[in-house]
Formats: sequence, structure tokens, C-alpha cells
Amino acid sequence: MKTYLKNGWILTGEADMEAIGGKCIVIEDGKIAAIMDEVQNVSDGEIIDLKGKYIMPGLINLHVHLPASGKPKKKESDPKRLVKLMTSNALLRTLMIRLCEGYAKTELMSGVTTIRTVGGVEDVDTTIRNRIAQGQLLGPRILASNMAVSVEDGHMAGSLAYIAHDEKEAAAYVAKIAQDHPDWIKLMITGGVLDATVKGEPGVLKMRPELVKAACDEAHRLGLRVAAHVESSEGVAIALANGVDTIEHGAKANDEILRLFHERKAALVTTLSPALPFALFDRQISHASELQQYNGKIVFEGIIDCAKQCLKEQIPVGLGTDTGCPYITHYDMWRELLYFAHYCEVSNRFALYTATKGNARIAGIDHITGTIAEGLCADMIVTRENPLHDLRALRHIDMVIAKGKIVSTPKVKKNAKVEEALDRFLPKQ
Repeated sequence: MKTYLKNGWILTGEADMEAIGGKCIVIEDGKIAAIMDEVQNVSDGEIIDLKGKYIMPGLINLHVHLPASGKPKKKESDPKRLVKLMTSNALLRTLMIRLCEGYAKTELMSGVTTIRTVGGVEDVDTTIRNRIAQGQLLGPRILASNMAVSVEDGHMAGSLAYIAHDEKEAAAYVAKIAQDHPDWIKLMITGGVLDATVKGEPGVLKMRPELVKAACDEAHRLGLRVAAHVESSEGVAIALANGVDTIEHGAKANDEILRLFHERKAALVTTLSPALPFALFDRQISHASELQQYNGKIVFEGIIDCAKQCLKEQIPVGLGTDTGCPYITHYDMWRELLYFAHYCEVSNRFALYTATKGNARIAGIDHITGTIAEGLCADMIVTRENPLHDLRALRHIDMVIAKGKIVSTPKVKKNAKVEEALDRFLPKQ
């Protein structure tokens, strides 16, 4: 049976999109079968009247960590100890998987129809990906990387990342991760705000260039692309020079970095959301130390600079939330678009394009999703107001369509304290 979506304003996801009226989107077998003139009656399916609402491609979140909720804590927990506990027996592992499944569903209910996970526990991400793909669970499409590769004292080492001590181990861990058929490989090349020990040095290089190259060479040999956590200019240059395909977060760019982006045909995945609370919140609210706030400002400004320079150079720039960091939930991708438009000085139209077709291109799935076009997957969302005019229209989703499955009035449980704290820093539209 077909589903006919009529009387809606269509935003295609293209870079030059405008609201298109007078058309009907036909869904069949999970795909967009046709975009045709409005219909009044049909004999081969159901008509859904959108009543003048706006329909666009589902959002794509390119940087997610499923095991964490983003709920802020007054004291930092020990991720190594927590992961060790949750993987210590079958019952706790099952509970952890159920928790991650719930977070994945929250992403979907908030309008995100595709996520890319870039650092998880063991093979949990691919397990959930497979169950969703097989129709056993309701959730977004998942591009999974499972565990990352780090080094001794590196970012997320021993929790969401294996610890490689040399080139041979780095390549071996990539091969081990590949056994569960992930979509990407994730490397932790520099430190970050939470694990920095020196004021002014939030992205200290942790992984030697030789290890980066060994990991990238093995990943590419296996047909997998590589994403890398990088928060310093030195780290970005080393990552690109040694084979990384997407830089996650970024740092202030120089001529060498821009040249390497072009040479490698690499992309930047901007993540403004996790840096903003560290940089801008009162420390009594963020519970950040003076060191973390100082370094947070450096990272925040570096991410913005890198994105602006890449955009100027026509280097692909994508968006992700880095969900799991403090104050960064599984339902706030819309905020990342708002921050991108404001701090990187792009139009609402370009922010919407970036979070849909642009992200799909970076992820290599633009032939599957990211645009409202005939033959592509029916991944769409419906809002009451026009997000071209105000991106805050994405805060309240009236309908989610994932591979043709329709969820009307999706519900998301939100943390009121987190919402209140973040709303104080919402840019004006």
C-alpha cells in the first residue's frame, strides 16, 4: 500500500531549497516512489493531509556516542570503571544495550533519522544498528564505528577506545574492530577539554603520526573510512597527512591544514554543542574547573575558525552534536544547526542543507538519504513552522518518517534543567 503526503510545504534538502507547495509525496516500500501533483482520492493507499505544515529530509547527526545521555554531573565519573562494570556480566551488558537502544530511539523521535556513532562500548553500536536495519527495533539508521583506537593516556583510552602502544597494535585493533563489520573506524589522536592537564593546551597530541598512518592504512585496506577526534592545529595536520577522512571537532586552520584537506579530499565535522557549555556557562552551572573553562574557550573558538575557513575554501563541513558530553542530549540536534548558523555565519538554508544532504554526502550515503527525491529512502520530518525562517521550528517535530514508517506526534522526555541552561545561550534568529 502507498502513502500519499499532501498539502505540505516541501523543503528538499538541496542547497538552494525553497518551500514548494502543490505537490504530493508518494511513499511505497520505504522509499519515495514519486513526487506528483496533489491528489484528492486514491484507490491504492492512504492519504495523509499535512495541513500546510513543512516537510523536509530527516536530520543526520554525524557525531554521536550512544552510551551516554549528556546529563551533567557535579563530579566527573570514571569511564573506565563504568565500562568495566557494564561489561562484567551478561545481565549488565543487556541493560547497557537497552539503554543505548533507548537513546537511539530518542534521536529518531527528535527528528534525526540517521546517526553516525564514533566511539562506543565493544560491539554494542553495530548490534543495535543490525537490529534496527532488520526491523526488530524502531530507531534511526546507524553508521557505526564501535570501539575507537587510542593510546596510553589518550582520549577515552580504556573505556570507549582500545589502547595501542605501537603501529602493529594500532593496525591489529583496526582489524579486530572490523570483524564486527562497522561502517567507520574512529581514532583518538589528541586529548580534549576534559582530559587536558595544562592551561592553554586542550588538544595535546597523543597518537604518534606512525600509529595514525598504520591505523588508517589498515582501515583503508579493509574498505573503511576513518574519523578522528582532533582538537589542536598540530593534531589536525598530522591526522590529515596520515590518512584520516573526517576531522571531528577541529582547531584553528592554517595554510598547511587547508592544503591537506583539499589534497586528502577530507571533510570537517563541526561540533559546537559540546564546547559551548565549557566556554560560555557560569562554572557554578557547568561544574567545570577554571582549567576546563579556559581550554573550552580555546576549543570553541578553534572549532568555529576551522569551520569558517573550510567553508571559505569549499571544503565539506558537516555537523554533529558529540552527544554524551555534559549538557549534550540525544534530542538537541536542532541546537547544533542554530549554533552553526550563528557562530559560523551561514544562512538557515545552508544549515539545513548541511544537516541533511551535506551530511549525507560526507557519510557517503547521499544516494540513499538526505534529500526528498524520487528513489531515495523515505526519511523525513514534519514541522508546524518553516525552519528556513527560524531553525527553532525543529525543536518541536510533528511527524517523523523513517524508511517509510510514520510516527505521528513523536514524544521525547527532556531534562528541564538542561533545557533551561542551554536556552539562555540560544542565538536569535
